[in-house]
Amino acid sequence: MDSTAIADLILARLTESSATLTEQMSIGHRVRSGCVDDLLPHNLAHALFESFPDPNRMVLKRSIKENKLVGAQMDQFNPALEEAVYAFQDPRVVQAIEAATGLRDLEPDVDLYAGGISLMTKGGYLRPHLDNSHDAARQRYRVLNLLYYVTPNWQPEWGGSLQLWDDGPHGPCRTIPSTFNRLVLMVTNRRSWHSVNEITHEGRRCCISNYYFSKHSPDEGAYFHATSFRAEQPSLSDRVMAVDNALRTTILKVAPGAYKNPHVYKRPQS
Repeated sequence: MDSTAIADLILARLTESSATLTEQMSIGHRVRSGCVDDLLPHNLAHALFESFPDPNRMVLKRSIKENKLVGAQMDQFNPALEEAVYAFQDPRVVQAIEAATGLRDLEPDVDLYAGGISLMTKGGYLRPHLDNSHDAARQRYRVLNLLYYVTPNWQPEWGGSLQLWDDGPHGPCRTIPSTFNRLVLMVTNRRSWHSVNEITHEGRRCCISNYYFSKHSPDEGAYFHATSFRAEQPSLSDRVMAVDNALRTTILKVAPGAYKNPHVYKRPQS
């Protein structure tokens, strides 16, 4: 099934869920977020899970900040995954999500700058963090995360859930389980702290990710920051991460080309 056909299915489900999704995305005083369950026919969602590559073919990102496997070079994987990733970039889907979120002039990330696929196994986690505020060229704000979970029968008690820190990284968190066939939308801004709790199960928690950009600030004010991590509780590692966040943000402000994220889709030159 190609990206257009998958986009048809996504659009139909978004249309059915539009009122509920808009209501969820409109709740104030928290990280703006919403879910659409049963996004695709179950047989298709199962097939996408089965299409995920062996973890050895993905890039491991492991530090005190994170432990996960990622992939953006989509031509190295099952073609079904690339079709699914780009189905979320269909203009009709983007327009429907604009209507549901109220975000303006959304632009999908054709280069998969930090998008694509991700996989976590036992011991995987993401500490509380803010995503980098802009695209690689610092011309547009990153304003929306789209996370589509495809692991059948994944249970919340196994970890791997999205955690939203509505009051900051040291406050209470709100948990959204990474339920099979669930799409989560999350607005990204200066306060959208989020994490993934540690996986305790011998399994693969698989996610298809997209990010949308916009020339308009989601906070109606200019800002810039690098990807910024913190620990869940005040600690030495938390202080180390806070200093690291400030240092990297300062360097990138002074020298925008000092670091380029290698996680992009490098297409063959025609």
